[in-house]
Amino acid sequence: MSNWEANFQKWDSFEGLDKDLKTELHTIKDNKHALEDAFYKELTFGTGGMRGVLGAGVNRMNIYTVRKAVNGLANYLLANQVNVRDRGVVIAYDSRNMSKEFAVESAKVLGSYGIKTHIFESLRPTPLLSFAVRYLRTVAGIMITASHNPPEYNGFKVYNETGAQIVPEEANLIIESIQMTKDELTVPFLEKEELEEKGLLNWLGYEIDNAYLERLYHMTKMSEDVHQKEKNLQIVFTPLHGTAYNLVTKGLEQLNFPKVAIVKEQAEPDAMFSTVASPNPEEHQAFSLAIELGKETDADILLGTDPDADRLGVAVKNSAGEYQVLTGNQLGALLLDYILSHTNPQVYQNPRMIKTVVSTELGRAIAESYDVKTLDTLTGFKFIGEKINQFDATGETFIFGFEESYGYLISSFARDKDAVQAAMMATEMAYYWKEQGKTLFEALDVLFERHGYFLEGMSSLTLKGKEGSEQIANIMDAIRSNPLKEIAGIKIEQVENYLTSERMLMAEARKETIDLPQENMMKFILEQNAWVCLRPSGTEPKIKCYYGVCGKDKEDSEAKLTSLKETMDQIISDILEGNE
Repeated sequence: MSNWEANFQKWDSFEGLDKDLKTELHTIKDNKHALEDAFYKELTFGTGGMRGVLGAGVNRMNIYTVRKAVNGLANYLLANQVNVRDRGVVIAYDSRNMSKEFAVESAKVLGSYGIKTHIFESLRPTPLLSFAVRYLRTVAGIMITASHNPPEYNGFKVYNETGAQIVPEEANLIIESIQMTKDELTVPFLEKEELEEKGLLNWLGYEIDNAYLERLYHMTKMSEDVHQKEKNLQIVFTPLHGTAYNLVTKGLEQLNFPKVAIVKEQAEPDAMFSTVASPNPEEHQAFSLAIELGKETDADILLGTDPDADRLGVAVKNSAGEYQVLTGNQLGALLLDYILSHTNPQVYQNPRMIKTVVSTELGRAIAESYDVKTLDTLTGFKFIGEKINQFDATGETFIFGFEESYGYLISSFARDKDAVQAAMMATEMAYYWKEQGKTLFEALDVLFERHGYFLEGMSSLTLKGKEGSEQIANIMDAIRSNPLKEIAGIKIEQVENYLTSERMLMAEARKETIDLPQENMMKFILEQNAWVCLRPSGTEPKIKCYYGVCGKDKEDSEAKLTSLKETMDQIISDILEGNE
């Protein structure tokens, strides 16, 4: 009997199995492929937590896999932190199927160890959970969300006592602790009613929201007189069926932006995200209804947040008068320039901007023009949060952090990407540029004229299931074992292998150490201010390829970007066909 068959038999014969999961097992009982996929491996707990398809099996998100993860987390906390039971853990959840149930299951397991939990009475954004950890001074935080994944997914993210996502060193210890739990079906837990009777479960109302909104009010870069006056900017906002409605609308209200039109069809939470193909502001179709409302109201700016409100998309009118969604890199560059142009860096000690290695180099150019140093991290906002946490010891000051995938942080009262903060700053930035007679696209042209025409792109290939995981691994192994010397006729100057923490300087045939955590990524620094980075997604069954160029104008940059993409697509295709 194979491992997956043994796992299935254990579940199928478990008398206390949840009735809905038991029904699902019987539905797929004769489908060998479906059963194998559900049981051939345990759902991966990665550097931030775990995310997967809802359903029965050890490779699915369900009450048993969640209990096992929480059991490991509880043992990790008790072994590595102090005063764990009294400080407790704060838990938030989004609008997805089973989100509140998983939040309560987490509390039930933590409670069995005498660890107090605080759970929000209703859904809340991820950045508010990050803030709540710091506000309540809990030992950790749990966010039940699958962010912008399709409706069949849910997830479990862990935050450390600083309010940042756990980093690899912490994750590895938690994983070891999880693996010590041999049977996910028999994890100890207390019932909710018992937790409440013992004072181990505290339901949170709006106290933390109000404290967050106060920080948001003081984050503005507007002068006091501009802050206080009612501003003539027409805004459209969609929370994409998620968690951001209350905080974004109240935040805009306290900044005196009264002209806010809400996309009503997407204002209410909806676990199926029924009005969009994907609840992801990176996907431009998610803005279809917002664009319609924008045309009706002649809006100056359209704001869209993903379901757990850690990512923000923005659309404004282009030169043709049509609404166009800014890329994450474009919005990040605009926000950075606006913040720095309204901040005196001399006030701060060693001001720092932080970005990921796959985010635009335009950010570095902008920061340098204001005498602000740029720090690079691996992909994932947890590494930006980690850097911010280190600044207390290093004497550096956080100014702004961003990643190309629509994640931004303006103020460090939260320690994860924050779409609510970003929505406020993007709105006041749009108002500033409107007062100068420019749209945000025209403001972007100003940056290009100053710094060069930077352009970025990303392509991804979805490879699902066990076979897909093996194919992704094969692609990375092939690229690593046979490093490229040029891409699209452009010579490679440096090869950065993050798995081995080595940088090869091609002209000198010399290696350097990369001072970043190890990760399964390869980046190629090319001549002509171009670069390519290849990495498997940590949250989806995809391999992603990122590109960046800086040409003399839009046409030159677009041609270079297209050439890089077509070349890499062919290289990956050849590997999959065995022709590498």
